[in-house]
Amino acid sequence: MFRGSFTLTLDDKGRLALPARYRDRLLSENQGQLICTIDLHDPCLLLFPLAEWEEIEEKLQSLSSLNPQERRLQRILLGNATECDMDKSGRILLPAFLRQHASLGKNIRLVGQLNKFEIWDETTWQDRLAADIELEQAQAGSVELSERLQDFVL
Repeated sequence: MFRGSFTLTLDDKGRLALPARYRDRLLSENQGQLICTIDLHDPCLLLFPLAEWEEIEEKLQSLSSLNPQERRLQRILLGNATECDMDKSGRILLPAFLRQHASLGKNIRLVGQLNKFEIWDETTWQDRLAADIELEQAQAGSVELSERLQDFVL
């Protein structure tokens, strides 16, 4: 499981060094093979270990290419999915088109999301985090929670 957030720096070639605490696991369980694609709802990228991505591909394959909404989902996720193999220094190269999609600058934020990471531009992440916290505080008690959230306790 991936958790926590890490402030990282993209080098001039568009590479980022993954946190040391995850490198050995990614190498042993996935041979350092990762898949990066765009997020459907936020201006960030999604980075999956290969094994996790293969499960998503199976789900995407079960969708109908005749249904426009399902075909659109396949097109967006699969069409932007890129292999990002970790080098011996624990770095991955993010292709320019993915960096542009997420408006990534030199300073980025890698955010653990259990089975994947989100990759954000640092400033965009800080703005989104502040807006999300503000929204949660403003809506506290006034928005009907989903059934799953009603039973969720920290």
